Amino acid sequence: LYMLLMRSSAAQTYQPNWESLDSRPVPKWFTDAKFGIFIHWGVYAVPGWSTKGNYAEWYQQGLQTNDTARQKFHKAKFGNRTYYDLANDFKAELFNPDDWAKLIEQSGAKYIVLTSKHHDGFTLWPSKEANKTWGFKWNAVDVGPKRDLLGDLFKAVRKTSVRAGMYYSLYEWFNPLWKSDKDKFVKEHTWPQMKDLINNYQPDVFWTDGDWDVTAETWKSQEFLAWLYNESPVKDKIVVNDRWGSGIRFKHAGIYTPEYQPDLDFEDHYWEESRGMGYSYGYNREEDAWDYNSTQSLVLQLIDKVSRGGNFLLDIGPDEHGKIPPIMQERLLQMGEWLKINGEAIYNTSRWKE
Repeated sequence: LYMLLMRSSAAQTYQPNWESLDSRPVPKWFTDAKFGIFIHWGVYAVPGWSTKGNYAEWYQQGLQTNDTARQKFHKAKFGNRTYYDLANDFKAELFNPDDWAKLIEQSGAKYIVLTSKHHDGFTLWPSKEANKTWGFKWNAVDVGPKRDLLGDLFKAVRKTSVRAGMYYSLYEWFNPLWKSDKDKFVKEHTWPQMKDLINNYQPDVFWTDGDWDVTAETWKSQEFLAWLYNESPVKDKIVVNDRWGSGIRFKHAGIYTPEYQPDLDFEDHYWEESRGMGYSYGYNREEDAWDYNSTQSLVLQLIDKVSRGGNFLLDIGPDEHGKIPPIMQERLLQMGEWLKINGEAIYNTSRWKE
């Protein structure tokens, strides 16, 4: 009987439709893990600024729309330099991936989700599509740090007990190809980048975002997920989320992903809430010590998620030098101390139902 079950499990083939894709169970390692660390890091760390209550990683979008506060800040600090030129200042010269990995392991977190690419399109790995569709060097190996930040962190994390995952923005605010031909962008930019990431870095988590402007059919999300679950090198371990097209979130695909929405609950579907320690995911110099949640508050939030059957994805925002701000380091270390004593009540647990 055991062999028959093994055979039937191995023979499972997922079809490119939601009914089939939604039947895939969330890998057990993830439902046991409970606590992960989100890492928002990119060119936006150079200004590292927004007004309080806003996302600092949306800096470029604010600059190029009608955010007068960001425009005023940028003019005062950078003069007439463009956002793209700031990649030259994103040096990451103090980035020590082994230090990051050790800190995250000490926090008690069981996985990371690093922004391989945010909505500005800048990639933390050597992506030829990034350079091609933008028309200039727009990745961390060719400009700025001159190193594969994603690859270096993954190697370091994999020396520890922590699993390595990544965030990936499907769309890019101002990419010329995205603005002119969305179908071509998906075919010639998004899909090749996603397959490059999956095949070469083999993440444990693939956390998509920036999906909402077009449908899952335009992204060809069902086809991609069928490939991911059936053929990819991570088909048995990969965890994905629910951000695969307009109207899909909280309805289809993998784990449901509320952000800064602590009251949302999903009794019949696995979920994970994410948030920063303050108001922003990306590092925001405008935030003060009192804008950061205390360790006690963060621990209570972790307990709340776990007690209601979810995971807690807590974000850190490193600076442009590659340093995790000390206040963030302190919170992580203190959470780790609490989990050393109380982890038995957190890890490998499941929601109790009457």
